Amino acid sequence: MVFSKGKRDKFSELLLKMTDNLQSTTQYCIEQNISNHHELQIFLEAIKEYESTGDELIQTITRELNQTFITPIDREDILQLAIDIDDVLDGIEHTAALFEMYSVTNVTEHMRKFVNINHQCAVEISLAITCLSQKKLQAISPYSLKLKEHEANSDNLLRTAVKNLFATVKDPIKIIQYKDIYESLEGIVDSCRKVANTLDSIVMKNA
Repeated sequence: MVFSKGKRDKFSELLLKMTDNLQSTTQYCIEQNISNHHELQIFLEAIKEYESTGDELIQTITRELNQTFITPIDREDILQLAIDIDDVLDGIEHTAALFEMYSVTNVTEHMRKFVNINHQCAVEISLAITCLSQKKLQAISPYSLKLKEHEANSDNLLRTAVKNLFATVKDPIKIIQYKDIYESLEGIVDSCRKVANTLDSIVMKNA
């Protein structure tokens, strides 16, 4: 199927709400300056709220797909895109839960770099979905490519972070905890790469 001309369809509106919610989540993460466990708990609860909003949106998309006979693109692609974006949010919530569970209030420079990459990915996803909603399929590719670059950079960052961890931290428990968090942060970017793959598939099918 191809996009019809005219006003934005309801699935585009819902996907844009999902990306807005994702971008708000990553922006919130950047803005936090946590110094104690109580602030960690507040942080986790806020992330859970963002994640809950994402769940509600994906439920709405699923319900609308079941009730709609004609969709702008294949319904499987709409659902997969929504699931992929939701997976990014799930990864952020999982990481926030690790911070709270391990009581990590000393955010390292490598962690901050991961959080910044996550936000950059959220921006690229939002811009790509905007192009999709405007039926500008060929304009999606640069954002998809950028997401893949972020994923490659995050792989390198993970290696650097873990190498530095083993070189500078002596406490084996802290090493395990921080390594777990680093890998979870990198996993968020992996989920963003899956969004790019789904977008590439949609472009190929509908070009």
